Amino acid sequence: MTLLSSRPPQPVEPGLVSRALEVAGRLANDATDVITATAGRGAQPDPKDSPFDWVTDTDRILERHTRRVLTAEFPGIPVVGGEFGADHGADVAEYRWVVDPVDGTANYVAGVPWCAYSLALIDASGPVVGVVADPYRAQIYAAARGRGARANGKPITLTDRCGTAGAIVCTELTRKGVWPGMGQFIERAAAAHAGVRVLGSAALAIAQVALGHAAAAVLHSYREWDVAGSVALAIEAGAVVLDRHGEDTALPVDALLVAAPGVADEVLGWWQESVG
Repeated sequence: MTLLSSRPPQPVEPGLVSRALEVAGRLANDATDVITATAGRGAQPDPKDSPFDWVTDTDRILERHTRRVLTAEFPGIPVVGGEFGADHGADVAEYRWVVDPVDGTANYVAGVPWCAYSLALIDASGPVVGVVADPYRAQIYAAARGRGARANGKPITLTDRCGTAGAIVCTELTRKGVWPGMGQFIERAAAAHAGVRVLGSAALAIAQVALGHAAAAVLHSYREWDVAGSVALAIEAGAVVLDRHGEDTALPVDALLVAAPGVADEVLGWWQESVG
């Protein structure tokens, strides 16, 4: 994964941003149609390293479609995907697309209504454009650097919080299961009268913070394509994004906290104390 510099981010040519938003939105709508038409209906999973590391025909079909469209619309910008890896030169390119065709594939296979399509355009400062499709709620979340965030075209602005009592905090399992200190983290949240939820989609976990449904989301490990689209949404909505050391970094190397500004320090403290 390419190391990204701390904000403030570099400016981007406005025409590229507008085109990227339009194309990404179109692809997110395509993905919504496919996912809602096929979820839980005879999908044949192909387990990889663990029983819940699924790959389905839908993942492959959507990523191939995304790559075809992006290659035609943005020649010269490489694509990195969850199923087919990185195009040549993606690690040194000025821009790159990252796509996760189905984030939450185990849920998709089971018919549990909690998965997403995630697509983002990234430069050295982090996400430039991010689009996340939430098929089961018929929502397309979109954001672009300096242009704010929207849900089905309506602006999203995060309402800050002064504490975590009564709030939801999201996290996710790692590919190997429970992350070190996760139990202690849940206990610390409970002691603060907050509830921790593990719902099975990193993209939607972060989106809940941007939408104001959750106070924070902690991902102890992640893959860039899982989160880049929703991180764009969170930043533009007004959330803070920190690494495990509390540094302000748009896409940390291996772990991240996304939170309403008023509770970021509190949740970061739970996380740091839990993992030692």
